Amino acid sequence: MPWTFLPKRPSDERLAETTGLVEALGCDLAFVRSEHLRKPNASFLLSGGLLDRLAEDAVLHDVSLVVVDGALTPIQQRNLEKRLGLKVIDRTGLILEIFGLRARTKEGLLQVELARLLYERSRLVRTWTHLERQRGGRGFLGGPGETQLEADKRMIDRKVQRLRRDLADVERTRLVQRAGRVRHEVPVMALVGYTNSGKSTLFNKLSGAGVLAKDMPFATLDPAIRHIQLPNLGAAVLVDTVGFITELPTHLIDSFRATLEETLSADLLIHVRDRASAADVSQKQDVLDILSQLGEKSEHPAPPIIEAWNKVDLLGDDAREDLDFIAAAQSDTVAVPISALAGTGIESLYLAIEQTLSDKQALLEVAMTPQDGALRAFLYKSFHVEAEDYLSDGTGRLSVRLSARELGRLYAHFPDVEISDETSTKSRSQF
Repeated sequence: MPWTFLPKRPSDERLAETTGLVEALGCDLAFVRSEHLRKPNASFLLSGGLLDRLAEDAVLHDVSLVVVDGALTPIQQRNLEKRLGLKVIDRTGLILEIFGLRARTKEGLLQVELARLLYERSRLVRTWTHLERQRGGRGFLGGPGETQLEADKRMIDRKVQRLRRDLADVERTRLVQRAGRVRHEVPVMALVGYTNSGKSTLFNKLSGAGVLAKDMPFATLDPAIRHIQLPNLGAAVLVDTVGFITELPTHLIDSFRATLEETLSADLLIHVRDRASAADVSQKQDVLDILSQLGEKSEHPAPPIIEAWNKVDLLGDDAREDLDFIAAAQSDTVAVPISALAGTGIESLYLAIEQTLSDKQALLEVAMTPQDGALRAFLYKSFHVEAEDYLSDGTGRLSVRLSARELGRLYAHFPDVEISDETSTKSRSQF
């Protein structure tokens, strides 16, 4: 792994993560090390003795694939492959390979293929300019015609357009399913977190499902959805999502945007954190950064988040007591120490989930006039109407239970609607 400045020097946790990614691809790791670059070489990234040592070690260990845990330009990748005589991929290429290996559902396969094509298009290098198909214009003075590079870009663009259309069809199906959950007033909870933080293990514990849960990065790629029963609130939907990671490739974010935005449409996010990891704090920030990035491009306001502090069974008694104290003292975020594997703290997590979901809704009264037929139809179609009362002049009020997100959606469709609770009128900023 290359680094230039001391703050960028990879920690032991980052090197272990790189090791896990390589092994998740099904490769046997020959060696892993960090290299200090005073100045990255524009042609090879590495230069001088560093490049020579890499070539020697590749021969010594009979290496067939070289992984650079960083970003390579197309020129650097091509030149390294020529110099080493081996296949070379960077961090983005490695993660794309893992995703391609793990995708199983139709949507997952489409998303991975789209990400791969977007990545490959950005990697095309002008190496075939001599393969001009024909000259443009008339006579021998015409300019050069289409090059192989341009033809490849055009071919990839056609495939990208086809994949986007196929994904749009899948997304329409998901929107129909989401609308059905809204109509049936079923709360949706989504598990989010850094890869290998224990999301799938917690998903299995809460839902009784048997999805793959292994101690490796990206054990879960295709989202899993299960109906569960909350102790007091009853039916709910639980979604297990793909894990996030430091420097998650933008091509993957673009390709998986529809799936990831499904997460933002949930009623509650459960952020699963590996509190036994030394990199837990930085991993939390990586997750929040990606959620923020998605939120900026989504029409959905961010749902509330509670944190499940996982893997407390790997901590000593004193560390667990400290964690319990810190969780209880938190004021900005609800946090519950748990062990998804051992089942510790699951009852407390259920209570936190139900409390947060209950706090999200309020019983409000919507003023109605005889001309508000469209408003009345929208309320009954989209939300839970508990009562409806009218006066002799045709005016009336509907008692509707709404969350903050649902209230925002109502205002978006009917900006002049009059809403109040039992004591005072509710404004958008007061809710």
